[in-house]
Order: sequence, then C-alpha cells, then structure tokens
Amino acid sequence: MTDWSWVAYTAVEVLIAVACCLGNVLVVCAVCVGIRDSLREPTFCFLVSLAVADFLVGVAAVPLAVLLDGWVRLTPELCLLLSCVVLVLTEASVLSLLAIAVDRYLRLHTYKALATQRRTWLAVSVCWILSCILGFTPLLGWNNRSPTNTSSTMSPPCTFLSVISLPFMVYFNFLGCVMAPLLVMTLLYMRIFWSLQGRLKDSSNPQAQASLLRERKLACSLALVLILFAVSWIPLHLMNCLLLIQGPQAVTRGSVYTGILLSHANSAVNPVLYAYRIPKIQQAYTQIWRRFFLRRNYRHEQRDVRRSVTGTEMLSQRCVNQEGGPHLNKAPRGPLESSVFDA
Repeated sequence: MTDWSWVAYTAVEVLIAVACCLGNVLVVCAVCVGIRDSLREPTFCFLVSLAVADFLVGVAAVPLAVLLDGWVRLTPELCLLLSCVVLVLTEASVLSLLAIAVDRYLRLHTYKALATQRRTWLAVSVCWILSCILGFTPLLGWNNRSPTNTSSTMSPPCTFLSVISLPFMVYFNFLGCVMAPLLVMTLLYMRIFWSLQGRLKDSSNPQAQASLLRERKLACSLALVLILFAVSWIPLHLMNCLLLIQGPQAVTRGSVYTGILLSHANSAVNPVLYAYRIPKIQQAYTQIWRRFFLRRNYRHEQRDVRRSVTGTEMLSQRCVNQEGGPHLNKAPRGPLESSVFDA
C-alpha cells in the first residue's frame, strides 16, 4: 500500500475503534442501568457479553491489527500471544451469538424455570472460557514459530500471518470455530421462525398473539445481528482460504485491509442495530441521553446562577465603595495633620 492508503486505513481504524468503545459502553449502560431487571433475562445477559467483546475489539483488536502489521519487532512468543488475543475476541463474539440463539430456541420450549440468573452468568463464563481455550490454541504448537526465529539475535517484524498458521486459520478457526456455529445458529433460527409461525396460526388469544409477535420481532432483530456478523467476517476468512490454496499472489494487500476493516466495523454497527431493532434498548438509550442532557443543562444553569450572583455581589460592592466607602474609610484629621497635608 502507498503512504496515503496506509494513512487512510489507519484513520478508518481509529474511527472504528472510537465507535466500538462509545457505542458498546452505551449498550452495557442501557442494559445494566436503563432496563429494569434486564439482567434476569438470559438474552440481555448474552447481549452484554457480546457488547463487552465488541468493546474489547475497539480497545485491543483494532490497535493490535494496526500494530501487528510489521511496525514493531517483538519476540515470536510475544507476537504469537498478541495475535491470539484477536482470535479470542472473535470466538467470544461467535459463542455469545450462539448462546443467544440457543436461549431464544429454548425459550419457546418453556424452560424459564431453569433459566436462573446464576445459570445464565455461568453460561456466559463458559463462553468466555471456551473462547480463551480456542483462541489460544496456537500457543500449544499449531503456529508458524520456528526454532530459527528464537535463535536470531534480532527479532523479525511482527505480523499476524508470520506467527499464525494459515491451515489453522482455515481448517480450525474458520471451518470449525466460525462456520460450524454459524450453521447451527442458522438451523436454530429457522426452527424458531417455523415454530412461531405455527403458533401464530393456531392461537386465537389476542394477548398470546401479541406476545408471539414481540417474540418474532426480537428473533428477527437477533437474526439480523447474526447475518451482519457473517457478512462482515466471512470475506476475510475466504481470503485466507485463497491465500492457503493459491499463495500470496491470490489476494492483494488492499483487499486484505478491506476485509479487516469490514470485520472490525461489525463491532461498531451492532449498537446502532440494537437501537433501531430492540425497543427496550431504544428506550434505554433515550433515557440515558435525556438524563445526560438534563444533567448537563442543570450544570450550565447552576454555573450561570453562580456567575450572576457573583456579578451582582461585585456590582453591589463597587457601588458601596463609590458611594460610601471613601467617606467611611477616611478618618478625621487633627490640626497638625491638616496643616501638614494642606501645606
């Protein structure tokens, strides 16, 4: 890439990172603070897990993607460790989406008595533990780190594919850890929509139909999150497949950077999607912004009041000094003192 292209790529990455951080912090605040008793619902707990993973993409994955592009010289071990962090965050997103799909599927089969808050957070913990195990798998030996790299006196430039094996990325990460869960989630959502459509046809109770319609709308929103994830991440993995089969000449460097930007942008788009598709989160967003602006206006009003009070006090003091201050402060002079000053 030319210099201006690299500057443009880095600038877009910075914007994506800022959007990831701000948007997903807002999601966590909306769920944890803005929606009453939301953390008792498994779906919102898994949404918080997904938002945390997207937030960490902005905090860690995006800076590492820029850094691990040959700009720093690190030991192969440290380079491999930092590259695995990106894989961990990807797995956390996939497993959070899978947990959401399983939760919506089981919800149709009356499992509410089993879905306690403790078990839900236990499931979230299991998702993150599995993410760490799967993401840090290259540390166990399936990598490009060779003994010649460790014996060199000067560490080579650290890049992602210099330490992460392409067969690992294609066969294990893409086919096993991304495509397999995506296929399972697709089947689950197909089953969910088929079941909801059948219940809507069989139900004659208006309240039951309204509840089923809300359930279908939420399922559509969550399925859209899944579709956007697949659209954002699959192109980059397909490029890895081409690199493995045909070699480095199969994919241009600009295409790789475009795929990286697309995958990172997914973490910034999710909070916007929640705002437009999930009513509870939309209402929580509105409440948070309303409180923010009310508090900000209150602070400005208090500052203006303090300024007006201070200005009034200073004006009053000035008037007192001009009208009565000099006469009050001037002491009567004696005969000797008068003659000295008058002379």
